[in-house]
Amino acid sequence: MTQTNASRLFEIEEKVIAGERLTFEDGLYLFESNDLASLGRLANIVRRRRHANITYYNINRHLNPTNICYWDCGFCAFYRKPNQEGAYLFTVEQCVEMVGQAKAAGATEVHIVGGLHPTLPFDYYLELLSTLKKEYPDIHLKAFTMVELDHFKRITHKTDEYVLEKLKEAGLDSCPGGGAEIFDEQVRKQICKHKTSAKRWLEMSRKVHQFGFKSNATMLYGHIESYSHRVDHLIRLRELQDETGGFQCFIPLAFHPKDTEYAHLPGPSAIDSLKTVAVSRLMLDNFDHIKAYWVMLGKQVAQVALHFGANDMDGTVMEERITYAAGKVSEREATRNEIIQLIREAGFEAIERDTLYRPVMEVTQ
Repeated sequence: MTQTNASRLFEIEEKVIAGERLTFEDGLYLFESNDLASLGRLANIVRRRRHANITYYNINRHLNPTNICYWDCGFCAFYRKPNQEGAYLFTVEQCVEMVGQAKAAGATEVHIVGGLHPTLPFDYYLELLSTLKKEYPDIHLKAFTMVELDHFKRITHKTDEYVLEKLKEAGLDSCPGGGAEIFDEQVRKQICKHKTSAKRWLEMSRKVHQFGFKSNATMLYGHIESYSHRVDHLIRLRELQDETGGFQCFIPLAFHPKDTEYAHLPGPSAIDSLKTVAVSRLMLDNFDHIKAYWVMLGKQVAQVALHFGANDMDGTVMEERITYAAGKVSEREATRNEIIQLIREAGFEAIERDTLYRPVMEVTQ
């Protein structure tokens, strides 16, 4: 490392230790740096300052009611068109049965996202929530990305507030963070040209927070975006969090190219993933939690990511379908004991949480 680079990194380290906010230029420098060890060390300082030796997990179930979608995002291997081979739509009764199985396994949360079905009425989603809440009142319903909420507004021809009020009445508890992808519109025009715009995603998140719901935030990385696009994405999230305080957790999502329009790309390396987790922890100074989403990272890389700023490993997941659709390159679920063991092997204390990060059970030897 040259003296100039060493000096630059030292300046950033001083900011981190002092708790000062990093700039766009700081974030870009960290992404471009090859000093992975120093980057991990800085992120770990912040991680341990906030969470000491604790790593969270939960017992959860992913529920994807349909993969039928009228959009055609180039990075997505999950969606199908109506009548296309592999297209499916679960009935409310089927969803209730699946959630019942998850409840019996100890789940405290159901994560509900799916395709934008061209003919499915809004009432289907309301019935889904209300039936699940009636049958399993203790299950937290984390449902519908900002993209799906935008879709509900369009199919109802009502306001955002109407949509959110109806979902709240039906039993919605919080929202996931998917659909953000990369906020730069030039990138979006290439990978998801018909999708909800970045501006609209952020606007919908603001309204969700103003309505009293918590939500998460994501960033899809490792495709055609640049480091500068990633930093821009993080800063836009940070700015909205300054305004609303409604984001609970940030989840970097590693792109899986197989069976997508970008199958010729390699996808992010383990080094890139660790770097992204670390820079996210350093840039998002107003986010409490950074997740190492093992479904996309792989379980071993997720373990290492706990030393690069992440303090959450997600949970048991139970039959994840969206990433799994990309050539079945990921595992679909993990047992509670396996998640605990992964956390412990990495040298951390495993704490089971609910969706709002309240401890459910402290695991002891």
